[in-house]
Amino acid sequence: MQSQIPLAERVRPQDIDELIGQEHLTGMGSILRSAIEQGKLPSLLLWGPPGVGKTTIAHIISKRIDATYFQLSAISSGVKEVREVIEQAKHCQKAVLFIDEIHRFNKGQQDALLGAVEKGIITLIGATTENPSFEVNSALLSRTQVFVLRSLQPESLVQLLQQAIRKDEWLQQFHIQLTETEAMINISGGDARKLLNLFELVVQTLAGTANAGDIIITDESVMRIAQQKIALYDKKGEQHYDIISAFIKSMRGSDPNGAVYWLARMIEGGEDVQFIARRMLIFASEDVGNANPNALLLANACFDAVSKIGYPESRIILSQCATYLASSTKSNASYEAIGKALHAVAQTGDLPVPLHIRNAPTKMMKDMGYGKEYQYSHLGEGNFIEQEYLPTRLVGTPFYQPGNNARENELRRFLHERWKGKYGY
Repeated sequence: MQSQIPLAERVRPQDIDELIGQEHLTGMGSILRSAIEQGKLPSLLLWGPPGVGKTTIAHIISKRIDATYFQLSAISSGVKEVREVIEQAKHCQKAVLFIDEIHRFNKGQQDALLGAVEKGIITLIGATTENPSFEVNSALLSRTQVFVLRSLQPESLVQLLQQAIRKDEWLQQFHIQLTETEAMINISGGDARKLLNLFELVVQTLAGTANAGDIIITDESVMRIAQQKIALYDKKGEQHYDIISAFIKSMRGSDPNGAVYWLARMIEGGEDVQFIARRMLIFASEDVGNANPNALLLANACFDAVSKIGYPESRIILSQCATYLASSTKSNASYEAIGKALHAVAQTGDLPVPLHIRNAPTKMMKDMGYGKEYQYSHLGEGNFIEQEYLPTRLVGTPFYQPGNNARENELRRFLHERWKGKYGY
């Protein structure tokens, strides 16, 4: 009978010689292999795309150096779990702590690892799909060695399938002919775990119609089964973040074709309709902003509409909004402005509000000068009277600079007429 354990887990390599596709790290004479064989491993970070062997390498290392193995996911673990593992590791002769998606740990969580790594209480192995230079703090980065894993090439993926056929007891009962593999390789996107689990699904489906255990795998049969049986999208894993990133960047790059393609990928995968609409609502303000204020109105209407309707009709509304946002003039001036203002707040702290723009609800406050000399703007020509609104220490600081587009150039002219060059307008 078929095991409940997924094929990718059943055939996970147990030894370094079984690992396929990362020969630059695990081949004879490579730095990582030499360190594993000598049992003198530094703490390390494995950086590479999903499904290329990061977790497998961590398992092999802990087994090869005869270490107690601990595993945490940065998605569901925090400082508390890290400290619990470190406490347990103190009672082990050797301990490996594998942290999947370590880039999702914040600075405080990463800092909790420093002492144990430095003292050798644990050998840390962190897996990340993001560039460690940006996502791992410098203190932890300086205590680890970074190894880059490569995307698996088609020939390596075919080797994985052939290895699975040889190793797995359930697959061995069939006579499997890999007539074509292109569809499986394309669907898997170079992810070995996804490839093997898709392969298992195809075999399982074809086994019901096979004669005498003969299973012939073609691209046509793979596509038919994939479309019927699985969502080609992982709503909780790395692909979820990769595809929404591609969607946002396509809209930012003013490419409605790319935007609607990645939107289709999310819809086909069953992505939450509100998640997609929410990201477009954020995008409308962050990336379009005042260059086209209607974008925010449309995105908000889109979110409201899809919340009421749901699939399948929501796909039309999502497409209208995505193509509109992608085709809109772009400006991140508002986004930049709040970033600068927040930085100023962090640098200068709680600066006092100027007296003339303070609220004065009581006589005592009025006697103290609250609201004194405030000038009501609507009494001025063009509903404007020049006065200062920033704290004294920040007077003249330009936070918002309109972008170079038709709508914001109009805003710039308006501001210039009033402020006469102040703030750079």
